[in-house]
Amino acid sequence: MLVEALILSAILFVVGMLGVLVRRNAIIIFLCVELMLNAVNLSFVALSRFMGIEGQIYVFFVMTVAAAEAAVGLAIIIAIFRHYETVNVNNFNLLKW
Repeated sequence: MLVEALILSAILFVVGMLGVLVRRNAIIIFLCVELMLNAVNLSFVALSRFMGIEGQIYVFFVMTVAAAEAAVGLAIIIAIFRHYETVNVNNFNLLKW
């Protein structure tokens, strides 16, 4: 059971990482980051069964950070969409140096 959960977690993380690297839509990139966070949560829960309860405690912290990131990230995406009328990251350079 542990190996299957870790393999699924690795597959989810790789899919999320490829989505961040390949896609140019800010909302899709945002969802792929959330997918990567959920993959880490899955591995924490799978390993906590064998290593101790600390993994499940870390999951609550990751979920808290993900909720805050979702609120702030969506607010930034909405603000950028209102200004540039697109969410394609190639069309704006607001956060570049």
